[in-house]
Amino acid sequence: MFKKPVDVKTVQRLSGADKKKLRRTAKERFPQASDADLDAILPPKGEITLAKYPNHALVYAIEGEFPMIFNTDARGHDLFPTVYALWKVPHLLPAFTLKGGEVSRYVIGGADLMFPGISIPPEGFPSFEAGQPWAVKVPGNPAPIAVGITTMSSTEALKAGLRGKALRIVHYYRDMLWDSADGRYVPNEGFFEDIVVEDPNFVSTSQSPDSTEETTEATHDSEDAAVGTSDTADPGIQREATEEITDGVNELKLPEDKSTEQTPDEKEHQNLTTEEIDSLLDKCLLQALYTSIKEKELPMPGSTLWSNHILPCRPPGVTLDIKKSSHKKLSKWLQSKSSSGLISAKEDKYKKEVILLGINRKHPYYVAFKPEKRVQEPVEHEKAVAESSVTKQLEVAEIYKPSSHVKPIFVAVEADMEKYYSASEASDIVFRYVEKENLVKPTDKAKVILDVALCDALYKGAIKKGTAYPTEIHKKDLGSTFLNRMQVHHIVIRGTQEVIRKGAIKTIQIMTERRQGNKKMTRLSGLECFLMDPDSLASELQKKFACSTTTAELPGKKGQYEVLVQGGVIDDLAKHLVDHYGVPKRYIEVYDKTKR
Repeated sequence: MFKKPVDVKTVQRLSGADKKKLRRTAKERFPQASDADLDAILPPKGEITLAKYPNHALVYAIEGEFPMIFNTDARGHDLFPTVYALWKVPHLLPAFTLKGGEVSRYVIGGADLMFPGISIPPEGFPSFEAGQPWAVKVPGNPAPIAVGITTMSSTEALKAGLRGKALRIVHYYRDMLWDSADGRYVPNEGFFEDIVVEDPNFVSTSQSPDSTEETTEATHDSEDAAVGTSDTADPGIQREATEEITDGVNELKLPEDKSTEQTPDEKEHQNLTTEEIDSLLDKCLLQALYTSIKEKELPMPGSTLWSNHILPCRPPGVTLDIKKSSHKKLSKWLQSKSSSGLISAKEDKYKKEVILLGINRKHPYYVAFKPEKRVQEPVEHEKAVAESSVTKQLEVAEIYKPSSHVKPIFVAVEADMEKYYSASEASDIVFRYVEKENLVKPTDKAKVILDVALCDALYKGAIKKGTAYPTEIHKKDLGSTFLNRMQVHHIVIRGTQEVIRKGAIKTIQIMTERRQGNKKMTRLSGLECFLMDPDSLASELQKKFACSTTTAELPGKKGQYEVLVQGGVIDDLAKHLVDHYGVPKRYIEVYDKTKR
């Protein structure tokens, strides 16, 4: 949107009423922002200007300073913060962190962000919906470098095997919107170095023109998975822009956050030698193999092994950085452990990461290792138990069972037909078949040639008569198309109860309607899907809301009940289900029939 220079149509000051309206809209758009945060980007006593662009964008700026907020459709509701606003209030938006600083050179060149370029945090893949604003950060730098809109929800992303476009970038560091500020700056002296890290695989400004051209061609294919293409993202132009960025750096810094200061113990842990880091890596791997990795979870992607199992096993206060080890890369470290015989690992050429296939529990290192028993302090233990009994007691997930359509694919790769698979595991099956049969198109590595078995598995019975069958499919569509041909099931786990049912997960319905004049009644149904007892919940709600409650069997649905609650408690009831029963918000549907 701001890639090319555009002349502003009009600039005007906002009136007091318009500033208040903008502030209210910003508060709704950024609910995590405090009043102090809003004061930082929209000062109450400062003048706010509105600039209108020919491309229908509206930009709100502090007069004489920086643009702070903009929207892309001239309606004023879908607001986005600029990078200047995010440098003042970094937590204004949730942020994706890039896997490496080298990917950032394409993001600040105008390319969209793809899922393979995102680093998955230790706590797991974040939850988000399609159309939400998110920021982009580089490792080791709290200053966001871009703002974009999510193209799909986290559920859809996991179904697609974390492939495809994650974020459509609408504004980035060094675009025309950034350049329009009266006092352009970057937040700290090392900002550029954090963004474009020095890497022998990428272009260096000290290289000769010939060597630069060869390096760019050699690395172009490997970068496509991490960033999207851009019509203005010419490699030559990007190199020139990258060189220009270094000239604009000065010594301004983000506001310091005392909470991020390191304790003496943490500083001591940061000074580990290469040998100590190697030893700590091996110890964390063995601890994970003993305590958290189960055979049914294999094969497991290396990124999942690292974020969900290795990092949680590190000692408190320790930052474990694979780049500071002698191996430098996670893939090389896992391959070295595979060579030693401790684990069995193989590189996935399509996902470009190492997959953990098996564990040798008879290996001398495994046998000799004694896992640590980590004892929590009483207060922390009680807190953990409380959290477990509230929000973590429910687990809900969609799983897939092989159907007759995909049976030849499972048989070809010797996969279990009776097993239930997650979305990522099912996608791995079809990609294993592609690798085994060597079906990647030689002239276009992003596409897969369909042989007879794979074509029937994906399209037999789904193509209208007289229509030609496809001969190839894009990799980003292969996983989702394969999942659509499998039987959808869902698993619900609450405490010791575990149920697997056929079909997609059904939602809980909460509906408020008027009864006998102006009285309100709230109806709650669909509890059985989440292993909740209607009678027990009715008794609980009676005490919580101090009102009359009852249960009744749904007409025509034997064994399914609804809870009737006197009064319009629709919002409080939904919050109670989320906070005390761990029901995800996306599985709760709310209907208020009392509003006219």
